[in-house]
Formats: sequence, C-alpha cells, structure tokens
Amino acid sequence: MSELRVIKKYPNRRLYDTEISRYITLEEVRQLVLQNVRFRVEDKRTREDITRTILLQVIAEQEEGGDPIFTTELLTFIIRFYGDPMQPSISRYLELSLQLFMQQQGNFTEQLRGMLGQAQQPLHALKELADRQVPIWRTVRKEFLRNLSRTKLNKLTRGADSED
Repeated sequence: MSELRVIKKYPNRRLYDTEISRYITLEEVRQLVLQNVRFRVEDKRTREDITRTILLQVIAEQEEGGDPIFTTELLTFIIRFYGDPMQPSISRYLELSLQLFMQQQGNFTEQLRGMLGQAQQPLHALKELADRQVPIWRTVRKEFLRNLSRTKLNKLTRGADSED
C-alpha cells in the first residue's frame, strides 16, 4: 500500500499538498478520494488531524451543486442521532451499509460485463450467418430481376401482339 499523503491546512484556509509541493483545491481533494489515494489533512499550527472536516467540506460543496445524495429528511435523521446512545451504532451501520452497497454494485458491474461479453458472441454468430446468406440473397436477387425483366418483356410482347 502507498504511503500516507500529507496535506497541510494553513491559517489562510489554503490546503498545501506536501507531495506535489503546491496548494490544492477542495476539488483536487475530491479527486484524490476518487483515485483511492490515502491522505491525511492536518492543521499546520496544531498538527491536529482535520481530514474529516475537509471531507465534510468536500461533501458540502458537492451537495450544493447538481444532484445531492443527502435529502433533507436523511440529514434530519442523521442530526437527530447526534448525542443519542445509538450514535456509534448508527455510524457503524451506515458505514457497513455503504460497504455492502459498493460490494453489490461491483458484483452487478461484473455480471453486466459478463453478460455483455457473452452477448458479443451471439452477435458475431449472427454476423457470420448473415455473411453466409449474402451469396444466397445475391442469387435470389438476380433471379428476381431476371424474372422481372422477362415479365416486362412478356407484357411488352403481348401488348405488341394484341395490336396486330
């Protein structure tokens, strides 16, 4: 596993990534999460671990835009559990539920990939079947056109004969 990346939060509220030696944004912190990069955010003065606070800021930023995950009702439920004797249980329950959800999502994705992989084989078989049918269809078309030409010729001939 890779080493823990350290991000320092300065008093001016800017985040400094010590690995790349530059300031980063909350969006870049979000990208680290998406890339499964292990990191710790610490206060520059106190060296206190403030990773949770920064992650909550990332979530708040995401919730403000587009399509939020947390409904008002869900947030209300969560707030009601703070200070409740069940608070540690709820935290663990939510964590395990999301882990299970991610595992099931991964299983579903794998099943879907398997189904799509199998679906390509029947499509290939259908293409081969169609390729074998092309010469037959060409022959049928030639015969049809030949017969169509004969029919037209016969009609024309009959039409000319009836005028005599």
